[in-house]
Amino acid sequence: MALSRDKKDGRELRIHENMDELSTNLAEYIAELSEASVKERGAFAIALSGGSVISLVRKLCEAPFNKTVEWAKWHIFWADERVVAKSHVDSNYKLLKDNLLTKVPTVPGHVHSINDTVTAEQAAEEYEFVIRQHVRTRVIDVCEINDCPKFDLILLGMGHDGHIASLFPNHSALDEKELWVTFITDSPKPPPERITFTLPVINSASKVAVVVTGGSKAEAAHLAIDDIGPDCPVLPARMVRPTEGVLVWFLDQAAASKLDGAIGFSTCGSGSLCM
Repeated sequence: MALSRDKKDGRELRIHENMDELSTNLAEYIAELSEASVKERGAFAIALSGGSVISLVRKLCEAPFNKTVEWAKWHIFWADERVVAKSHVDSNYKLLKDNLLTKVPTVPGHVHSINDTVTAEQAAEEYEFVIRQHVRTRVIDVCEINDCPKFDLILLGMGHDGHIASLFPNHSALDEKELWVTFITDSPKPPPERITFTLPVINSASKVAVVVTGGSKAEAAHLAIDDIGPDCPVLPARMVRPTEGVLVWFLDQAAASKLDGAIGFSTCGSGSLCM
């Protein structure tokens, strides 16, 4: 397993030499959380974002995870979704279906996709209602500090601009404090209409994992993670600070190349990184 660069203030960094090591470590991490959540609560409530993150969870379809994970106990949600038909190439639901849902024995009724036949505003309202129903039945735990849903894991990627879920830099959605799910119609990257978890929900999770790969995201990772000072741009990814939970960054060596101290990394067997 890759060596953690630091572990403080509820934050952990895991640096990996290549994508295969990262995806294996990520699968192990998810499987361990699933086992612990099922043992403790009888369910595992996970919310995922789209993009390359979903392609990296394909390791869960392989041995031993495809046999050892209690898939029937999973309840799957989306931290953000594009408001397009479920069969559309831009649909995060379709991406997860193609990469995971058709390959492991999840329960169809436990896969909670958005209503793709209504407006973005209506889709967000309906999705929040669905989440509230599952909070009432304790499929999703509750954060005692703010009564927000406390997902067992929210799995996010990060864009080149430092956005997470569909929360983009300088967007008014970042200021939403009351809603659990909001919508946007002016996404800076297509498609424009999306629903997204708000920061209070993301920061109420038991575990948040942010996955970043590739040298093109190295500068954003540096701005999101390192202690730069008061003049640092406030990227959405930097605003991910779990209230009670733990934040884990999964990075490959290229994405971590501009982090403070990254010049001291060296390979130390099994593809792990040392300092």
